[in-house]
Amino acid sequence: MGDRLQAAIKNIRGMGKITEENIGDAMREIRMALLEADVNYQVVKEFIASVKEKALGEEVAKSLKPGEVFVKILKDELVDLLGGEAAPLETKKNPTIVMLVGLQGSGKTTTCGKLANYLRKKESKKPLLVACDIYRPAAIEQLQTLGKELNIPVYSEGKIKVNDIIKNALNYAKENKNDYIIIDTAGRLHVDEELMDELVGISDTYHPNEILLVIDAMMGQDAINVINGFNDKLDLTGCILTKMDGDTKGGVALSVRHLTNVPIKFVGDSEKLDGLSMFYPERMAERILDMGDILSIADKVNGVISEDEAKDQAKKMMSGKYDLEDFLNSLKQIRKLGPLENILKMLPQARKMGLNNVSIDPKDMAHLEAIILSMTPYERHHPEVLKNTRKLRISKGSGRSVEEINRLLKQFEEMKKMMKMMSNGNMKLPF
Repeated sequence: MGDRLQAAIKNIRGMGKITEENIGDAMREIRMALLEADVNYQVVKEFIASVKEKALGEEVAKSLKPGEVFVKILKDELVDLLGGEAAPLETKKNPTIVMLVGLQGSGKTTTCGKLANYLRKKESKKPLLVACDIYRPAAIEQLQTLGKELNIPVYSEGKIKVNDIIKNALNYAKENKNDYIIIDTAGRLHVDEELMDELVGISDTYHPNEILLVIDAMMGQDAINVINGFNDKLDLTGCILTKMDGDTKGGVALSVRHLTNVPIKFVGDSEKLDGLSMFYPERMAERILDMGDILSIADKVNGVISEDEAKDQAKKMMSGKYDLEDFLNSLKQIRKLGPLENILKMLPQARKMGLNNVSIDPKDMAHLEAIILSMTPYERHHPEVLKNTRKLRISKGSGRSVEEINRLLKQFEEMKKMMKMMSNGNMKLPF
């Protein structure tokens, strides 16, 4: 979708004046981009009409750079379509009860773990996971495994009545000062009366502060029917779109708020347990239009790299004192951020620089680490001493070829030169 929109924008940027005739092709391209991304037809129709009306308005006609004004209109309309403002979780209640609902296969149980991890890391909360999916085989065990991996407590009592489990979990949370209670409920293969009756019973008895529908972004337009089916009975406070990092058209994100009035609160952006991000409409619109998403990159970095550590690394880079030991530390930090290609896609002009389709094999980074770890501390601090005999020893120790070692050293030297040029003000970034 982003590629098609970029093509349409490119044709308009150079125009000295915007008229109904000369934006016709661009509007057709935008319409096709949205429909191919599985955005609802009615949503596309209204979106195109609104963009066209504003693009042909008096403000654009008087502008010295109508192409840039058109891009701003397009961005503002996308932001509005995506919900306008971010919709944060309820934070004032203690404990805050969050009930996650959804169909089987949507990733609900895993999302419970991700949400608990997010609340602990980003909001400094003390969450409790509650196992209330008493029907799906191994659902309780799956949640317990996630809790163990994250070191987050899981309250479970096996397959007794769900309302009794929640009642006892609330008492446990008060005793242990848990400020968020995340309830993993049962799912079904489709929305049915039995499923809804149980969820409505929980809602009526315990009045959750948040009822979040977990939905697979790859469902396409069927997602709207599922959201409305749950919302008619439960008054959803928001939804979480999973698998947004996969091979998905993503049109559901542009249709949800407009058609259901249910805000998107979070998106699952990787399979890792820290792969859950708060949904910001403006950031998503900027990514679609290849403007980048530096704030989301900063959020990810803040979660795994301390500010002092980052400043220290930057200072070494700019001063020319950056060595292979520092490079090794940087590699380890980058790996914590998740798939590197997901970060590259967030850079401004990622499509223009060809970064949106980059594929990076995690093994390649592991190989680099193996090479550096096979060096002595002195060699890491003084890579200039690495001659043939030393390289042969490192090759045997790391299981990598001498050619790979030479390539690493060459790339490292080129990176140091580039950093030096940037520090001297002789080089500008391409964005």
